Amino acid sequence: MSVTTIQKRNIKSEKDFLPLEGTDYVEFYVGNAKQAAHFYMSAFGFQALAYAGPETGTKDKVSYAVRQHKLTFVLTTPLKPGNEIADHIYKHGDGVKALALKVSDAENAWKETIKRGAKSYIEPYSSKDENGEVIISGIHTYGDTVHLFIERKNYHGVFMPGFIAWGNPYFKPVDTGLQYVDHCVGNVGWNQMNPWVSFYENVMGFRNILSFDDEDISTEYSALMSKVMSNGNGFVKFPINEPAEGKKKSQVEEYLEYYNGEGVQHVALATNNIVETVKELRKRGVEFLQVPTTYYDDLLSRVGQIEEDIHSLKDLGILVDRDDEGYLLQLFTKPVEDRPTVFFEIIQRKGAHSFGKGNFKALFEAIEREQEARGNL
Repeated sequence: MSVTTIQKRNIKSEKDFLPLEGTDYVEFYVGNAKQAAHFYMSAFGFQALAYAGPETGTKDKVSYAVRQHKLTFVLTTPLKPGNEIADHIYKHGDGVKALALKVSDAENAWKETIKRGAKSYIEPYSSKDENGEVIISGIHTYGDTVHLFIERKNYHGVFMPGFIAWGNPYFKPVDTGLQYVDHCVGNVGWNQMNPWVSFYENVMGFRNILSFDDEDISTEYSALMSKVMSNGNGFVKFPINEPAEGKKKSQVEEYLEYYNGEGVQHVALATNNIVETVKELRKRGVEFLQVPTTYYDDLLSRVGQIEEDIHSLKDLGILVDRDDEGYLLQLFTKPVEDRPTVFFEIIQRKGAHSFGKGNFKALFEAIEREQEARGNL
């Protein structure tokens, strides 16, 4: 079916029972939050924001919040074994636990999703300090991943109750131009994509805006299928991948094996100038997948005129694709963990609302070269 465009943008159901205002933050469970925070600051240009731990009254874990423009990561580590956080890290390695979504009414978001079949993760509760109130609730999604609903309209502190401002006067890295979460991609098991598509449609009121089958996303050796889910205003997009039959092991199969289950494969980070962002990220040691330089030989004939210098794109390995509304530029990091699991996409949209279908073959061949080097293809 190649690609099916069901809706493109500004999708509105008759009743948007779960209005989302965007991604509030992404929380990672990690083995050493202090070191992970330093990595995202030094390598990706995040700034120190807030800290929670024993000194702030949180006795069983520590969390560091780092921010860059509208993009916030929370890195959380347990202080003792035998709890949900420690078990998550033992099972999955470092990975995304929570995709926190900003809402105007966290209690109502929980009620509306629970009555439609969601499994509760956190019942609505209020967290207060001298700076106001944050209301939090949450539901389970694929694997051990959860969605948190964050209502912070009555809060004026640095991040949320339980956190204090955190920083180092001697270490203030310059940002790299990363702006916000464009989308988050989940990998699910065999024949599980459509059930999770139904979950997002029926429980969260999302729509399937793009579909890719194994003819779209395949190489000589491996394949996968994907469907892109979007909320009503298009602020939150969750593509969902599942494996497809191929001669060898696909990237989704490798992820599921090493992550030991379903989970977030990658987070796409938006920038307003991908050339400068990627230059800065490379300078700081971030490693990216590389496509053959022959990819650029017929680039302009495939995508038409673009504003960027093609030689700069070639030097940096940046990919380009076009849809009927414009074009996009994108590049993917190598996995940022020792397990070949979580990675990041750097993306700049110039009108395009698609996800780089024209780059799938080149990208997936690059991923397969990395799999082969690991002995996992």
